[in-house]
This record gives sequence, C-alpha cells and structure tokens, in this order.
Amino acid sequence: MKVGVDGVLIGAWADVSGAKRILDIGAGTGLIALMMAQRNPDAQIDALEIEPEAFQEAVFNADQSPWNARIQIELCSFQEFTEKSDLKYDLIVSNPPYFTNGHKAPLENRATARHSDSLPLSVLISGALGLLSETGKIALVLPIESLPELMKLVVLNNLFISRICHIKPNPQKPVFRILAELTKSECIFQEETLMIEFGTHHDYTPEYKELTKDFYLKF
Repeated sequence: MKVGVDGVLIGAWADVSGAKRILDIGAGTGLIALMMAQRNPDAQIDALEIEPEAFQEAVFNADQSPWNARIQIELCSFQEFTEKSDLKYDLIVSNPPYFTNGHKAPLENRATARHSDSLPLSVLISGALGLLSETGKIALVLPIESLPELMKLVVLNNLFISRICHIKPNPQKPVFRILAELTKSECIFQEETLMIEFGTHHDYTPEYKELTKDFYLKF
C-alpha cells in the first residue's frame, strides 16, 4: 500500500490540539498514526489494522520513527476492538475503505483496504461514537458520493458536523473527496474548499503546500 493523498490530507487536516489519546482506524502502513504523533507530541496513538502484511509494515515504520514509544498498533478489526476496549479517545481519525460496488482489487489485502464491506460507514461511526470522549472529535476522509449517507448517519447517531473541507483535484475537475469532522456537541459549522493542483500535474496550490508542508520533503 503506497502513501496516498487521502491519508496525507486527513493526517494534516485533523484537529490534534489538546488530544491526549488518538485512535487511527485502518492504519494501513502507519502513515496517519505517524502524522498524528509528529503533530501532537503529547498524544498516545493507538492504531488498528486488519490486514497482516500492512500491520507488519506499520509496526516496522512506527518502530523506526522518533515517536515509537507513543504509537501502539494492533492487528484486529475495528468491530473486535470496540467489543473489548473501554478506552475513550479525544480524536478518532480514519481513511476508511469506501468502494461499495464494482470489481474488487485482485489482491485480497488491497480489496480489504479498499472495499467498505469490511467496515461499513454506519459501523464505523456508531462504533467510534462509543469510543469518543465527551469533547472528542471524529475526523474522516470520504469520497464526495458518501456525503448524503454521512449526513443521515450524523443525525441517527446524534452527532454534529463541525467542519467540512471539499477537496478538488484541480480547476477542471469537480470535488472528489471530503474531509469531515464530527462532534457530540452542537457547534459553529465551518465549510471550506481546498484545491490540490493547478492545471499542470504536480503544480500544487499554495493552500495544499501550506497544509502538508511538514510531511513532504519537496515542499
């Protein structure tokens, strides 16, 4: 699993301020967990990964990092974790699987990472709610097509959307991702749009560079 823009976006955008314990659901190879540790020097980061090879890579990457003492990665499904854990988290972050139709990836591990039948959005949000502290936040990156479902699930779970960022790849293409922050308490709603590139490939916008500059050597 390569480093993708989705993971970088949510890892850079999620509000880590004041968080003492952070949960990364679907750690992959550890990218978001590492970003959480880099951005918040006081937080303990727990990460879950269901695919054994990705889990092994995540453990290796965390162990090699300066933040290895604060990152704990567990090989289990989110559903298993919610059944056994009594911890409460100040921030729960996820780049969840989101393909709900079409052909699955030919390799089983990529199919698990990409298809939502392993972790439906409804299960993710209801489970995260049970693990959330009273002032905690849930931060997700989702395809724009998931927005109607997200809005319904927010209402069903008595949650509120505090922030949404609409992601455009470039001026010629429509919004294709959203970054969403959910809370338990009603709050002022903030909405913004971020464009990644100008017309030319790798010609990144100043806004994208500013958001992600701490994680790209080329910026």
